[in-house]
Amino acid sequence: MSRVRVLVGTRKGAFVMASDGKRERWDVNGPHFAGWEIYHVKGSPADPNRHYASQCSGGFGQLIQRSNDGGKTWEAVGNKFVYEGVPGTHLWYDGTPRPWEFTRVWHLEPSLTDPDTVYAGIQDAALFRSSDGGQTWQELPGLRGHSTGASWAPGAGGLCLHTILLDPSSQERMFVAISAAGAFRTDDGGSTWKPINRGLHSQYIPDPTAEVGHCVHRIAMHPTRPGVLFMQKHWDVMRSDDAGESWREISGNLPTDFGFPVDVHAHEPETVYVVPITSDSHHFPPEEAARLPQPHRRG
Repeated sequence: MSRVRVLVGTRKGAFVMASDGKRERWDVNGPHFAGWEIYHVKGSPADPNRHYASQCSGGFGQLIQRSNDGGKTWEAVGNKFVYEGVPGTHLWYDGTPRPWEFTRVWHLEPSLTDPDTVYAGIQDAALFRSSDGGQTWQELPGLRGHSTGASWAPGAGGLCLHTILLDPSSQERMFVAISAAGAFRTDDGGSTWKPINRGLHSQYIPDPTAEVGHCVHRIAMHPTRPGVLFMQKHWDVMRSDDAGESWREISGNLPTDFGFPVDVHAHEPETVYVVPITSDSHHFPPEEAARLPQPHRRG
């Protein structure tokens, strides 16, 4: 029976959990980087022994950690992220202009085919790529260079690029989500980008159906159906059947349609998991009770 590995990043370190296919007992390895914030940790689909982690501290800054042995040992690799080619500003919370600045790496997404290629989503709202195992990083400036870039404003957690999805059917296509700009898609490897927010409705922005400005919390896809996307936004759980060209709400009978994560079952592409949160100002589950989430199936 094949082994299952779960990588966990926390504000106090990273953990590598392993079990057999029954998942009845788990071996827990960690914490790695004890006491450090680990914003994201992700394994390479191309090499089960290659892992990447985003390690961040206010005192020591941002580091990218890499493991070549399944998380047993780690080494710090490149930590230089420099904005390229797109000077200027974006909007701050109060609507005033603010220069782009690097704060931290929110998301790491290894290539589906090459363990040495990995993408990084950062705050403020930029996409970087490394082709040498994380040692050096180059921005893909076409995203920030989009005509709407100057109007992007941060969500409560900052102007963070927190989701990167790679399309297994096309090496040139990927999706990203930014809080609070929205979702975007490239069909040419990151040179140009298109906002994919039609159908979203956000009452907290001046134009509730604007092209950009929506606080998207997460998007997800099943690898067998890369044209079908699911989204958890500030309010509403959404679905797209046309690679983000349009969205429709599927919140259904959820106890609340506010939340942060969304993911698709590994073997059931119509089964979607969300974690309902009471509200944007009360970050705890409804009824103040921790419980196992139930699959959310919608057609």
